[in-house]
Amino acid sequence: MEILKRLTTIFLFLALAACATVGESPTAPPAQTGAAVDDYLIGVDDIVQVTVWRNPELGITVPVRPDGKISVPLVGDVAAGGHTPAQVAADIQEKLASYVRDPQVAVILTDLRSHEYLSRVRVTGAVRTPVSIPYRQGMTVLDAVLAAGGVTEFAAPDRSDLYRKSDNGATKSYAVRLDRILNKGDLATNYKVAPGDVITVPERTL
Repeated sequence: MEILKRLTTIFLFLALAACATVGESPTAPPAQTGAAVDDYLIGVDDIVQVTVWRNPELGITVPVRPDGKISVPLVGDVAAGGHTPAQVAADIQEKLASYVRDPQVAVILTDLRSHEYLSRVRVTGAVRTPVSIPYRQGMTVLDAVLAAGGVTEFAAPDRSDLYRKSDNGATKSYAVRLDRILNKGDLATNYKVAPGDVITVPERTL
């Protein structure tokens, strides 16, 4: 009976500790799930890859011309500039229907060359080399910080922040526990970054 009481006490202690840990979790930025790229408006010089399911001969990888168009086998010129990849895919799919039965088209951005300034991710503050790097799909906070050479000996990495503009133009900040990411393997705040994000690493206060 005494053993059962002890086990019950231990279980209650662990449950309370777990609840406290959950309560301390920082607010995460909105999940990207590819939306940043899916909603991206294609621009001149961007490299796009067009694939047609079961018709590899119709696939191409080309830059967007200065007139904002790309040339696609069978259908000719298609407007890409100013449209999302999904919109371009739907346009090509509709035009291909005259030549291919039930075409399934995918358009993928393989290199973001236009809007380069807006598409960059910046790391500032107490890092070895403050950088402005091109955004790439799947990039995380850790990727960006490592590209900056890591933090300096004067950094306060667990007080880092990720700044992101919301759809209404307001800038929101999200706490990044960089020390936990770098030294403890705790990836809870190793958020996926989005084009235009700024990561700041403050210095320690003496």
